[in-house]
Amino acid sequence: MSGHSKWSTIKRKKGVTDARRGQLFTKLAREIEMAARQGGGDPSANFSLRLAMEKARKSNMPKDNVQRAIKRGTGELKGEALEEAYYEAHGPHGTGLMIQVVTDNRNRTVADMRRVVRRHNSHLGESGSVSWQFTQKGVITIEAGSGDTEELALTAIDSGADDVRIEDDVVEVYTELQDFQRVQEQLVENNIPIAEAEIELVPQNLLTLEESETLKMMRMVEELEDLDDVQRVFTNIDIPDELMGKLE
Repeated sequence: MSGHSKWSTIKRKKGVTDARRGQLFTKLAREIEMAARQGGGDPSANFSLRLAMEKARKSNMPKDNVQRAIKRGTGELKGEALEEAYYEAHGPHGTGLMIQVVTDNRNRTVADMRRVVRRHNSHLGESGSVSWQFTQKGVITIEAGSGDTEELALTAIDSGADDVRIEDDVVEVYTELQDFQRVQEQLVENNIPIAEAEIELVPQNLLTLEESETLKMMRMVEELEDLDDVQRVFTNIDIPDELMGKLE
């Protein structure tokens, strides 16, 4: 399982505190708004919007908030001049980070990110200096529960998955971008419960660090994701199972 996906699992287990719920809703609203702006406000015809709305539903975001975000995206309501961008950062020991942001002020966003990475002896990089280490994939996470992980993996492969990884009771399904929607819909038709479905930047190779360095890296990731303008952070480090409890 990739470092980022393990981090996503940890965050789901942590849950969302009341103090952070407002920030989460703001980030989800921006994701919905951007999806509606790029592909229209009809989720049946806009797969990205449908994914964003599903994330909002699982986070218990109020429906009124979702609808307002869609209307801002389609221009029915006035909204901020938002833009999506990716920034690249070099961490210690050859590690790399891809930082996805949605912002109305790039100068503010860059200054905030630079402050965090410098505090962790890291620095922002030039465009292309880190991104070559990552590939954009559709990633579908299935929590098996009482189901058979091997059977779930075979069903995913039959549905057109590019790769499947099993760890404990979690099955991670990787797809090419053009197959992402079809594979997800096929899994739903087979009554397979999907915990998450997102387009992610998947590292081509994972780096294994010392325990202390891994913990430091994930603290930096968490601090970056706590910034208002940062949507997600992808990194190329492996998180050993024995560290999962310490990160939780």
